[in-house]
Amino acid sequence: MSTSDIALTARNQFVEAPNGVKYAYRRFGTPSPGVLPLVMFQHFRGNLDNWDPLLLGALASGREVIPVDNAGVGLSSGTVPHTITGMARDAIAFIDALGLTRIDLLGFSIGGMVAQELTLIRPQLVRRLVLAGTGPQSGQLMHGWINDVQYLANVADNHPEDLLSLFFEVTPTSQQKGREFLERRASRTSDHDKPAGLQARDAQMDAITQWGIPAPSRLHRLAGITQPVLIANGDNDIMIPTGNSWLMAQHLPNARVRIYPDSGHGFLFQWPEEFAKLVHSFLSGAGEEKAP
Repeated sequence: MSTSDIALTARNQFVEAPNGVKYAYRRFGTPSPGVLPLVMFQHFRGNLDNWDPLLLGALASGREVIPVDNAGVGLSSGTVPHTITGMARDAIAFIDALGLTRIDLLGFSIGGMVAQELTLIRPQLVRRLVLAGTGPQSGQLMHGWINDVQYLANVADNHPEDLLSLFFEVTPTSQQKGREFLERRASRTSDHDKPAGLQARDAQMDAITQWGIPAPSRLHRLAGITQPVLIANGDNDIMIPTGNSWLMAQHLPNARVRIYPDSGHGFLFQWPEEFAKLVHSFLSGAGEEKAP
C-alpha cells in the first residue's frame, strides 16, 4: 500500500453532536500509545476530498488523523456560521461528539483561523497547534482579497485548475507540483464528499473578511495561546500574505516558523512529505529540551 492509499480508501464517517449537526469526517492511521489524534480543519470552500492524499498518508504514519467537514460544509449538515467564533464552537461540538478530550490540531487557511479561536475558547483541549497558510485576527492585508484573487476564489463554477493560480507560485517548478497535486487529489474512486455550496462560500467569505478588519489590539489575544505552535507557509502566499506568519510568531508565546521556497498558499500540497516530516517532528517535540 502506497503512502497515499490509506487516505484515498478511508471511508466517510458521521457523528451527530448535541448541537444537531451531523458531521462528516474520516479517521485513519496507526494509533500509537501516548500519541494524540491529529484533527484537521480545511481551507476556504474545501472539503474532505480537497486534502492531498500524500500529505494525509504521511501524517497518518504512527498516529490517527481526523479531517472533518465543519457544520454546513460538504456532507456535514447544518449551516456555516458567518463568524470564525461560530465555526470554532461548531468544531468543538464535533470533537466533543467523538469523545476526545485532548488532541493535536492542524488548521489550514480559514481552518487555521478556526484553530486559533478554538484554542482560545477551549485551551485545555489542544496540546500542540499547527497553523498552515493562515493569519491572525486583524492581520496584515487580510481585510478582503485583491481583485484577481477575489474573483478566482469566489467564482461559482469553481474548477480545480483555479488552484494553480491561487495556491501555487507562477514558476514552472511550482506549477508542475500543483498539477501533480491535482492528479493525486483526483485519484479517489469512491465514497466522495460533496462540494461546498454557495452558502458555505458566502458565510466563509464573511467570516474571513470580518477576521481581517484592522484592529491591531486584537493581536494581543494570541498571548492566550500558550501551547507550542508550528507556523508554516510558502514564501509568496497571495491569499494570506506570508508576512502574517511572522506577525503571529511575534505575538505567540511559544511559536516557530517554517517558510517553504518557491511556493504559495498551497505549500503543504507542494511539499507534502517534507511538511509531514516537519509536523511529526514538531508534534513529537523532537529537538526540544524535555522537562525532568
